[in-house]
Amino acid sequence: MSPPILGAAAVVVLFVLLFARVPVWAALVLVGFVGNMGLSGFDSAFALLGTTPFDTASIYALSVVPLFIIAGGVASTTGLSADLFKAARVLLSGMRGGLSVATIVASACFGAVCGSSIATAATMTRIALGEMRRADYADTVATGAIAAGGSLGILFPPSIILVLYAAISEQSVPKLFAAGLLPGIVLMLLYILVAVVMAYVRPQDSPMAPSASMGERVRALSKPWQFVSLFGVSIGGIYAGIFSPTEAASVSVAGAVLLGAIGRRLDFRQLRHTLIVGVRTSCSLFAIIMGANVFSSMMVQTQLPTLLADAARSLALPGLAVMALVILAYIVMGCFLEGIGMILITVPVFLPLVKSFGYDPIWFAIIVVIVVEVGLIHPPVGMNLFVIQAQAPDVKIGSIYRGILPFLLAPLVLIVLLLLFPGLALWLPGVLYGAS
Repeated sequence: MSPPILGAAAVVVLFVLLFARVPVWAALVLVGFVGNMGLSGFDSAFALLGTTPFDTASIYALSVVPLFIIAGGVASTTGLSADLFKAARVLLSGMRGGLSVATIVASACFGAVCGSSIATAATMTRIALGEMRRADYADTVATGAIAAGGSLGILFPPSIILVLYAAISEQSVPKLFAAGLLPGIVLMLLYILVAVVMAYVRPQDSPMAPSASMGERVRALSKPWQFVSLFGVSIGGIYAGIFSPTEAASVSVAGAVLLGAIGRRLDFRQLRHTLIVGVRTSCSLFAIIMGANVFSSMMVQTQLPTLLADAARSLALPGLAVMALVILAYIVMGCFLEGIGMILITVPVFLPLVKSFGYDPIWFAIIVVIVVEVGLIHPPVGMNLFVIQAQAPDVKIGSIYRGILPFLLAPLVLIVLLLLFPGLALWLPGVLYGAS
């Protein structure tokens, strides 16, 4: 069997295993090991399997993953994220759809500390869903806003997805963080626009809350100062060149623990539980990354990405058509693959293809993150949708599906904007760090 055919067969087998509910890390390791054995022999494949865990664990850029996961866990445990939502709720009182907008804004800010969409969706469900129900918001509106807002966690720095993309594509983490900021803000504004339009189209589903007084609004602004300070110091330090991403992650953890201890919101038992959850989550992510490295090594040897690029050029397809096909493939795969697995499986195949058509890998990273966001919130297997139902089992999955559908328009509009105006993602990295 020729290497390209072996590579294509490996991709098919991998998707079959994933459909069969084999864990992502196990499917990647199994297919990658067998494929490497077919290409290079047992000894070479076994040696790669033995060295990959060490090589992956020693990647300095990946040290931000457990640190930001723990920082987000501490912020959630100590109620810093709840303070943020309460402040947004008071400031936006008197506005139709104000609670939906408050949920989206608070989700974006919380995601900017923890870097995880799933953690953001789970946290905001616990904080916001009860408040919205007490205000007589329909479950469709409430869960739609939570799911959409939660997806912002992987676009705003410090996105764990962008860190993983940097590790497998050998790109700069600070540049990727800078590239995600403006598109993240635009997407947040588009989600807010959808929420406001929904509130005016169906006002019975989004009742208007009584307007707070000026004094109440001023007092509300004083509540989330700890969270804002934590974000400003850690993320602002990255953009200012004071911290590396890893140092900023360490500052986030230390700051969250210190603020929790000073405010008597965090005891040793809670800290121990948060650390255990963070370690378990990080271990599962690193297992997937290790499997992806084994699989990627096999794909490089098969030359399949190069052949795909040559085939696209032979068909005389324009670069925009190739990008449209790649985006469509990601959206389809998002129906049955979770985001991290999708990134690690597909980037080694698609990145050489899009680079051959002159697209910037930093820009492509933001496109990939956005289509992964779509996968997180579109039926039937949007991960954020199931996270919400797990936190609120009395909400029917059909209600969650109906609630998220209008929000799916926002990331699609952003993709079109990025295709038309690549500078939306590339301008800030160029200003802060120079040209790629």
